[in-house]
Amino acid sequence: MLTGPAAQPGALTGRITGGPAAVLHDEVLAPQFQYELTHLLPRYVAIEKVLVVEYLRLGVLDEDDARSVGALLHAIGPELLAADRATNMSDIAFALERHVEEHLPRSVPRWHVDRSRNDLQACAQLMFGRAQLLDLAGRLRDFGRTARQLAGATRELPMPGYTHFQAAQVITPGFYLAAVSEQVQHTLRRLLATYDGIDACPLGAGAMSGQHLPWDRERMARLLGFPRSQPVALTAVASRGWVVELTAELSMLGVALSRFATDLLTWGGSEHGFIDLPDELSGISSAMPQKKNFPVLERIRGRTAHLTAYHLDAVLGQRNTPYANLVEVSKEAGANLLAACDTLRSVLRLFTAVLTGLTFRADRMRAACEREFLGGFTLATALTLNEGVPWRRAQVMAGRYVVAAVAAGLDPTRPDAALLGRIAAECDHPLDDPAAALAEVFDVDGALRGMRSAGSAHPDAVAAVLAEQEREDDRLNAQWAARSERVACGAQETDALLGLSDGTAG
Repeated sequence: MLTGPAAQPGALTGRITGGPAAVLHDEVLAPQFQYELTHLLPRYVAIEKVLVVEYLRLGVLDEDDARSVGALLHAIGPELLAADRATNMSDIAFALERHVEEHLPRSVPRWHVDRSRNDLQACAQLMFGRAQLLDLAGRLRDFGRTARQLAGATRELPMPGYTHFQAAQVITPGFYLAAVSEQVQHTLRRLLATYDGIDACPLGAGAMSGQHLPWDRERMARLLGFPRSQPVALTAVASRGWVVELTAELSMLGVALSRFATDLLTWGGSEHGFIDLPDELSGISSAMPQKKNFPVLERIRGRTAHLTAYHLDAVLGQRNTPYANLVEVSKEAGANLLAACDTLRSVLRLFTAVLTGLTFRADRMRAACEREFLGGFTLATALTLNEGVPWRRAQVMAGRYVVAAVAAGLDPTRPDAALLGRIAAECDHPLDDPAAALAEVFDVDGALRGMRSAGSAHPDAVAAVLAEQEREDDRLNAQWAARSERVACGAQETDALLGLSDGTAG
């Protein structure tokens, strides 16, 4: 155990003689220490164990010393470390090093030779970010599955689809929710590319220009679950671009989720009344007892804004800084990474609960379809294909028919063939069979099933999309599982090399 002068700050550095000031400790170092103790300690320990394995391979440590250090590292938990201005300068890397040295049965002078905190911290942070990605991917897949389940159950319920805030064509909730699922899978693919793009191990970069010993950086990378090492030492310690990339993806997803939430808010308004939520997911007005509000949707939409704010924070924290190892970049610029990830976790939990409890009011949705002339596009198509009307003139004729029908107070579900015939004659293109042209054009079910292209709102097309999305979900699951397994296998191999396990999964 180190006592006396060796326990003072001078034992850590000969450059300064005192520990951190109280204000620096209280405002910066102690909070940072606690954050890393809670979230990064397992990564620091894993890295230190891999370094011990390398020391053993290099002959810097013998097997007894390597096993002694490895066993102490393996046993470290957050309860064993504390920020201390005098003994560890309130730095978790120093605290971990000091704890091991104090409990070794004998001094191991070569332990930690040719080492820097710079690549140690960069590696621990990246491993933490990588773990966040793995966790978020799992939660996002669960949300996507919930959306697909509801889509399958509602793919035959007609409802108005909207463009420019106006009712436009007949769709179904299932068709809409298939788009939600598609966005989820698009994001999962992008997150997978982000994961693979940043999955390069910084360890072995040293302070900024490499190290003196011939470290096997590829082996260290494999033991930490990386497929490769970061090839340039400067990039390894200077870059936190991966924080910007990760938060950018969360921000973009937040934009899409906010738009989905906006539609649900609109559909849930009293003017539409298309959806309902269970009472336990609803709210009330303190003054207007007739109201049933859905503030959970407002919370979802509001929290997605934070995702963009956190991304901007990461961008501004790095912008115009030197490309070097800096606390400003390595600590401050990523200060809200966990907050961003936690915010998305919250959004996904809330949105999953909403989709699980959501019910669609088929009667209200059908009534909304039936009171609108949603078949105008279909009528123009029928006039061109069946009556030979040039397409743009067919658009004019269909539009005039709708205007005249609305003015006459006609029911969209009871078309007037004579009216269409008069309008066609006025446009110098008399029709052979105006009744046939109007057949099922404004029929709600006919409009829905009249769409025949792949990816359309036709219930069968929606079913085909959902089936393909299920297959894609299986493929993505396998891809994410392989990356998680690589991390687990590396940890198991490290422990086996240090005699801490037999190297097999427990």
